[in-house]
Amino acid sequence: MITPYLRGYGTTRFLSGETFRNGQQSAMALDTIALMDALQIRTAIVAGFDWGARTANIVAALWPQRCKGLVSVSGYLVGNPAAGKVPLPPAAELQWWYQFYLATERGRAGYEKYRHDFAKLIWAIASPKWDFTDATFDRTAASFDNPDHVSIVVHNYRWRLGLAVGESKYDDLEKQLAKRPAITVPSITLEGDANGAPHPDASSYARKFSGKYAHRVISGGVGHNLPQEAPRAFAEAVVEVDRY
Repeated sequence: MITPYLRGYGTTRFLSGETFRNGQQSAMALDTIALMDALQIRTAIVAGFDWGARTANIVAALWPQRCKGLVSVSGYLVGNPAAGKVPLPPAAELQWWYQFYLATERGRAGYEKYRHDFAKLIWAIASPKWDFTDATFDRTAASFDNPDHVSIVVHNYRWRLGLAVGESKYDDLEKQLAKRPAITVPSITLEGDANGAPHPDASSYARKFSGKYAHRVISGGVGHNLPQEAPRAFAEAVVEVDRY
């Protein structure tokens, strides 16, 4: 079994210290395509939550010929920096406090110093009914001990707010994504009934899935990290979308 990490996590490393530590969405998706190419995987089911769901969405939207199906927690998550500049009502902005924190140099320094505590706080807020143990968290937190982690995370959030530039080689992909393309491959979207993280209502994105599609709410106090909190439901969705 191969367990890949996103760039900036776990054992991933850049080959050169001069390479721009880019966290923009299209770069993450191209990493996935490159991994599939390296492993000679022609098509695959892509599934994930949070950054993983966004990456899976983009793979399904831009390279449907490589995607047998999609399982996405919290639905359609393709971003657009221009849209990210539009202010939201105060209650909605409050939920994104960490995005604004990381937009400052104080935030960057704080995340560098306190990344373990920062992530643990996010876990607790995003999954308020998940009684995870320190050992469970620490197994994931080990992946943050990467020399490029802070740079990738900070760039990702600043780019999403239009406060940092990406790389021109991704411009064409970002132009396509800015149009919010429909996802045509068979898809299942999932949502936990206790997701404390900012997430769109399912009714706002259902029409973005033009192929065979289903949406499910997973009950039982399931929060943002649905694959880990409700692994059976997540795995069943992957198996089911493969049969579509």
